[in-house]
Amino acid sequence: MKKKALTSLSILLTIIIVITIPVIWLLNPSTDKKDAWANVPKKLPQTNHADLLKGPFKDGPSVTRACLECHPDAGDQVIHSAHFTWESPAIKLPGRDEPVVLGKKHAMNNFCIGITSNWPPCTACHTGYGWEDDSFDFTNQELIDCLVCHDHSGQYVKSKGGYPAPDVDLVAVAKSVGPTTRDNCGGCHFRGGGGNAVKHGDLDESLYNPSENIDIHMGKHNFLCTDCHQTENHNIRGRSISVSADNENQVYCTDCHDQKTHKDERINTHTASVACQTCHIPHAAVKEATKMHWDWSEAGKDLPENPHEYLKIKGRFVYEKNIQPDYFWFNGNAKHYVMGDKIDPTQPTLMNEPDGSIKDPNAKIWPFKLHTAKQIYDPVNNYLLVPKTFGKGGFWTEFDWQKAAELGSEATGLDYSGQFGFTNTVMFWPITHMVASKDKALQCIDCHGESENTRMNWSALGYDGDPMLTGGRKNKNL
Repeated sequence: MKKKALTSLSILLTIIIVITIPVIWLLNPSTDKKDAWANVPKKLPQTNHADLLKGPFKDGPSVTRACLECHPDAGDQVIHSAHFTWESPAIKLPGRDEPVVLGKKHAMNNFCIGITSNWPPCTACHTGYGWEDDSFDFTNQELIDCLVCHDHSGQYVKSKGGYPAPDVDLVAVAKSVGPTTRDNCGGCHFRGGGGNAVKHGDLDESLYNPSENIDIHMGKHNFLCTDCHQTENHNIRGRSISVSADNENQVYCTDCHDQKTHKDERINTHTASVACQTCHIPHAAVKEATKMHWDWSEAGKDLPENPHEYLKIKGRFVYEKNIQPDYFWFNGNAKHYVMGDKIDPTQPTLMNEPDGSIKDPNAKIWPFKLHTAKQIYDPVNNYLLVPKTFGKGGFWTEFDWQKAAELGSEATGLDYSGQFGFTNTVMFWPITHMVASKDKALQCIDCHGESENTRMNWSALGYDGDPMLTGGRKNKNL
């Protein structure tokens, strides 16, 4: 009898343990999970350069020469970095026999279209001095601009060709230098495409000093860009599929956060197929409106001007604020339109379509800003053109598309038939900044259920309807 009682007690204790341990785990995740703060770089004290860089400095290169005296390895590191070369490594793209080199130097877009023949205004954000044409010497370390990434004076401004603006006090700027700040990165990245908030949708001047409602990392925790985009020997981690096609040297949320960090295991099951950003960035362009459409075909007309609606030199625009992203499968790589590729002008040309599908084990559902445009193309050769917009003969000077197409084609080496038209294009911008606090993340009903207001187009993603209602069935027609 006593033996039966002990056996029953043993079984009861086993049942209690089996039930209790998972409950405790759900309420209190394991202490051996990744410490999110462990990977955040420790801030080093700033070196006072006031007595080290006394000047006078007649120009930018003279400052660089002084920097290289104490940092002799930095020059070689920078000239091989993507921020200086504006080139990606050669990569094999699907359907192509030869590797392709992209980067800002070569990739086309549907904003200002391309830098070839338009160097001076584009290279105002280059980490160098004097890139005004195709003769720029990328091996000359004295042409590196150290100040654009290290100025702490708050008064450093670059002008066309990457030169310092004429009124910049180079001595004062040089004396102020220190570790890279949000101001340094944002001076170019927040204003890509010709103005604040134009391109990305998740990068704009509201991130200089954001509240936690704009970005939890930069607002509440005062993150710098380089806390995530960590840098070694001037190689800055991070990739944008606007100018790259692969995910090498990328930044991931899981660099700091455990992939199964949620207390609710039902949410953890999502992380295999849903990017962190999808739930944790409900909206982009939270404070500043971003450009969603650019119609170049309307440029050149004498109409009332408004930088968010119409400019004679650029055409007509549509801006939107607090945008809800579009969602696509994405494995970190992208297909790319490459200069000279044939297009079907009756269909929108996808400039950088994200790679991935429901069948791809490496793909996740990601949030994107989609930017649409009408841009110039050759209807005989059926490819996109890079027009000359800046300088003598450029469209911004003469408002002559024929001349702009001819001069641009001479610079790119594309054959120009003498005819031009305008065609629709689409660019995809992954949304990864402006992370909301966890209490503002998407909830189940935002994506699942029978409401017409749910975010996901499940059929377009390859499911046979809402997977919560269909048991995750895939579309049989795929």
